[in-house]
Amino acid sequence: MFPLQRHRRLRQSEAIRALTREHYLSPNDFIVPLFVVEGKAVKDEIASMPNYYRFSLDLLAKEVKELWQMGLKSVLLFVKVDEKLKDNRGEEAVNPDGLMQKAIKTVKDAVPEMLVMTDVALDPYSIYGHDGIIDQGKIVNDRTNSFLARMALSHAQAGADFVAPSDMMDGRILEIRSVLEDAHFTDVGIMSYSAKFASAFYGPFRDALDSAPVDAKDIPKDKKTYQMDPANRSEALKEAFADIDEGADIVMVKPGLCYLDIVRDLANEVEVPVAVYQVSGEYAMIKAASEKGWLDHDAVMLEQLTAIKRAGATMIASYFAKDAVKLL
Repeated sequence: MFPLQRHRRLRQSEAIRALTREHYLSPNDFIVPLFVVEGKAVKDEIASMPNYYRFSLDLLAKEVKELWQMGLKSVLLFVKVDEKLKDNRGEEAVNPDGLMQKAIKTVKDAVPEMLVMTDVALDPYSIYGHDGIIDQGKIVNDRTNSFLARMALSHAQAGADFVAPSDMMDGRILEIRSVLEDAHFTDVGIMSYSAKFASAFYGPFRDALDSAPVDAKDIPKDKKTYQMDPANRSEALKEAFADIDEGADIVMVKPGLCYLDIVRDLANEVEVPVAVYQVSGEYAMIKAASEKGWLDHDAVMLEQLTAIKRAGATMIASYFAKDAVKLL
């Protein structure tokens, strides 16, 4: 009862604020997304993601060593595939000498202790820029699942610790888990993009990998038939519970800031870790606004990351990981 209880007593100094602070960020909270390209000595800045780069394998090794020295212990790998290697099935994705497979081995050779997670989806390999095989103008679910399982197995054979299916096909976790078990990769985990929304925040990422859906006749112009409707909430729980039942070890919400209600719902309801992907559009907005002098870059970055942690995230995939750790 006021004035016996004055809440501002616990805000009077940085010392008392630090003592009573409920949530902290640390290097252990972050997964670092990394983009990989063919070539040598390539460090190619992504135009729509200032200060973020595509790395060739030699510089990828250097980058992961730097991350490890900073206390960052997990990476999530994505590859930019040459156009001539793309097709409707994504056959290059299961090439044992493909770019992803070489990237996994490169990271493990450079820093054996680094936790390596890999993107499992067809869009970087698809001539259509979709996450599934297209047949008669539709994304076909079950044939896509069979191929995703092959891709996940290929990543496990190359040394991945976790595979991260980002496609949102129904039943793909069960198929991937079954194939991994049959091949005796029982220790390879699955981080499922369980609540991945059909968001407008993915543009810079698609620039980074040249993986946007193509504008062509009889090809779906967007990913709304498989990614979740941003207006839906309870559906996210249904998706996550289904993935857990099928063998997912970690469930993910993507994007981050606009979906913190979903993060809290999952944190309250599921008994597995909850990952959040702070996506490329969220990164680009802060970069652009701060370059204009409209926002304090570091303050807004840390506020957003703290909000994601406060909402219930166990881990955060973020392009700000290095920037944040330098400030922590």
